[in-house]
Amino acid sequence: ADICFTSTTVPKLIVDILTHSRIISYVGCLTQMSFVSMFGCMDDMLLTVMAYDRFLAICHPLHYAVIMNPCLCVLLLFVCFFLSIFDSQLQNVTALKFTCFKDVEIANFFCHPTQLFNLSCSDTLIKNFVTYLVGTMFGFFPMLGILFSYYKIVSSILNIPSAGGRHKAFSTCSSHLSVVCLFYGSGIGVYLGSAESYSSRSGVVASLMYTVV
Repeated sequence: ADICFTSTTVPKLIVDILTHSRIISYVGCLTQMSFVSMFGCMDDMLLTVMAYDRFLAICHPLHYAVIMNPCLCVLLLFVCFFLSIFDSQLQNVTALKFTCFKDVEIANFFCHPTQLFNLSCSDTLIKNFVTYLVGTMFGFFPMLGILFSYYKIVSSILNIPSAGGRHKAFSTCSSHLSVVCLFYGSGIGVYLGSAESYSSRSGVVASLMYTVV
């Protein structure tokens, strides 16, 4: 999911730098936006599932193998996939409803859904509804699940008597936690920032963080 997510933006970015081009077609922009939304959402969902996996491994180690059986793993994978498809198509269908644009420039190195929505001179109600619906479903709720999982994980780790045991338990979460902070920390500012407070420079830097770094 990470490789696919990055591959939707970086190759075009490299070609544009080498050819000094800043042009993308309308169809190309919608296609890129669809894949960015799909694989970005899949990243989001998988990070949430991984937090649940860490929660079970640390808080319920004796029941971990029974709960996280292969059938549940496959089911969670399919749920992540279909939710990602839904997110991608919802934003794509919304963008296709736009009939006029007040500008043709996007202040980013790829077609970002919220920025494409802001270019439209159509009714803002649908744009805002879809933006906040996506932000709530695929941003707020997954983040809430991750925070709850780590609240339980930290509580369990603090109950471990030995310092070595606490360090060993938390070390299994460090890589996942660092990716969560990097992905959500930069992504939330771009998706939930209002048009009035949006800074193109900070938006590009944040986008580079969660798509490339």
